[in-house]
Amino acid sequence: MVLTPSMVASFVYVFLFAGWTFYISLSDSTLLPTYNFEGLKHYFDLWANRRWGVAYSNLLFFSAVYVATCMAIGLLLAVLIDQKVRAESFWRTMFLYPLAVSFIVTGTVWQWLYNPTSGIEFLVKSLGFTDFHFALTTDRKNAIWAIIITGIWQSAGFAMALFLAGLRSVDGDIVKAAQIDGASWFRTYRRVILPSIGPIFLAVAVVLLQFAIKTFDLAVALTNSGPGISTTFPATYVYDLMFQRGEIGEGAAAAMMILLALAIVLVPYSLYMVWRNRREAGRG
Repeated sequence: MVLTPSMVASFVYVFLFAGWTFYISLSDSTLLPTYNFEGLKHYFDLWANRRWGVAYSNLLFFSAVYVATCMAIGLLLAVLIDQKVRAESFWRTMFLYPLAVSFIVTGTVWQWLYNPTSGIEFLVKSLGFTDFHFALTTDRKNAIWAIIITGIWQSAGFAMALFLAGLRSVDGDIVKAAQIDGASWFRTYRRVILPSIGPIFLAVAVVLLQFAIKTFDLAVALTNSGPGISTTFPATYVYDLMFQRGEIGEGAAAAMMILLALAIVLVPYSLYMVWRNRREAGRG
């Protein structure tokens, strides 16, 4: 009785609206939804559009660098904090705090820092280094790095928190046994502790991939998909199609492509978790 309202609401919000969006993507809808079937025309038009190709290329590049770097930094911070450092609560809070700030606020603040007339470049030049340049958001080739750096700053602490929880869950007797056998600190982590938290690596990667696929706020706040179309992402392109151009049909097709990307990440992970739980239950 307690779960039924939430389950019904989730079913309507996810499955019914997803089905409606899919049907709209097959219709001839433009400014307003219509229900005249048109087939896969919007999908072909979408993949023939250069801007959509740029958006998906940006997403793949951003996801690879963002996820790998967040996991590397998060793991390093977790290992360092796991050494029983002083003021551990302070360090955990400081590294995790950026995630408490909304992406749009983070993007706005970092946009000020990247701004050549008021940010880091302006500060360094005012100190006498007149040849210094740090205008990432105005450089077509490097603007994507502004979003990547900001995203890593926002999410590395989240990865750190999950890794730290995993490190603290490792059986201490196994670690002590490795130390008694003469294993070094590095070898203990590499051969004993880190392999024991393998599922945590998968969980962190899946969550970060979700963040990456749904990237919208940072791109809008930092670069507004510019200069030109150089930092367009699928989510920003969907918004532009639906609310700027009035192309609801093609926007729905783009939204379904984002949903497909999420499904490629989430469905295998869900199946793996079900299989893993059943295997553990079978072992008793």
